[in-house]
Amino acid sequence: MIDTTLEFIIAVLGPLGPIIVAGAVGIFLILLSLPLLLDKGDDPFAKLGRGGASGGVFKKKDAVGGGRINLRYDSGKVNLQKFDAYLTPKDEKELSAAKLRLLQAGYRGRNAVSNYNFFRMILGIAFIGFGLLFVLLQGGELSGTKVAMYLLIPGGVGYYLPNYWVERRRQTRQGELENGFPDALDLMLVCVEAGQSLDQSIVRVATEIKHSNKPLSEEFEVVANELRAGKERVTVLRDLGERCGLPDISSFVTVLIQSASFGTSISDALRVYAFEMRDKRIMRAEEKANKLPTKMTLGTMLFTVPPLLIILVGPSVYDIYVNLLGGGQ
Repeated sequence: MIDTTLEFIIAVLGPLGPIIVAGAVGIFLILLSLPLLLDKGDDPFAKLGRGGASGGVFKKKDAVGGGRINLRYDSGKVNLQKFDAYLTPKDEKELSAAKLRLLQAGYRGRNAVSNYNFFRMILGIAFIGFGLLFVLLQGGELSGTKVAMYLLIPGGVGYYLPNYWVERRRQTRQGELENGFPDALDLMLVCVEAGQSLDQSIVRVATEIKHSNKPLSEEFEVVANELRAGKERVTVLRDLGERCGLPDISSFVTVLIQSASFGTSISDALRVYAFEMRDKRIMRAEEKANKLPTKMTLGTMLFTVPPLLIILVGPSVYDIYVNLLGGGQ
């Protein structure tokens, strides 16, 4: 019976039929076991909120925005801690680089690296499944090289798709931080000159720019929460520059640290640096405006020159064609 089944599979799918069937069965079993593996139990932190005397949720208000303090950035949808040994890089340097890259993209969860590697694996398997489905629909008419291409190329695309997504999100987020940073500096300067301390100014700026620039507001909220938790200001500011990954913010952190170290006025340092940031933003806008004619050249050639040639040369070509046709008759 086994030999008959193998002969039938080879007759339908070709010489690679047993391998294709084995791969399809493996993918089906993996997808079937995922709901059991990802079943999340009760969160111990959630039990603390339910186990209080009042049975309610933690009611302490946050100074930033007036809402509840949120020091944990987990979404709570997927629990992959049991698979950290398989989804987390073993090399400490590689793990730190992955965490920093995800932080710069806005993913601060403690399971961000595990979720990232998990989605890479799942999308790779899913795209291989699509390629396998296409091969099965061909009915064994493809050669071994084409089968390998239809399986490996989609698998590679699915595996590297989260990498592309994170990189695009990181670039977009850094662009928003860069564009909104000069306005935040101006507001911080106003707060400092009004008599507020640097910590209070950071809290106020995070509150005021929450609707206009959410990524920068989130970064200042993290700084405010870490300062309130007792972390050293120098370490908090350096972490801010590392999380953002922008030279402007790193230079701003250096200015604040040097101002605190040498005892100079923070308001004077902020005034000078805010003026430089405004000029730099204007220079970036002028740079983009100067690049625009060069970028429009190709579009102008493609969409303007051909219609112009048709309008100018078309009647002459038509007259020549008619004259030649009339002369031939």
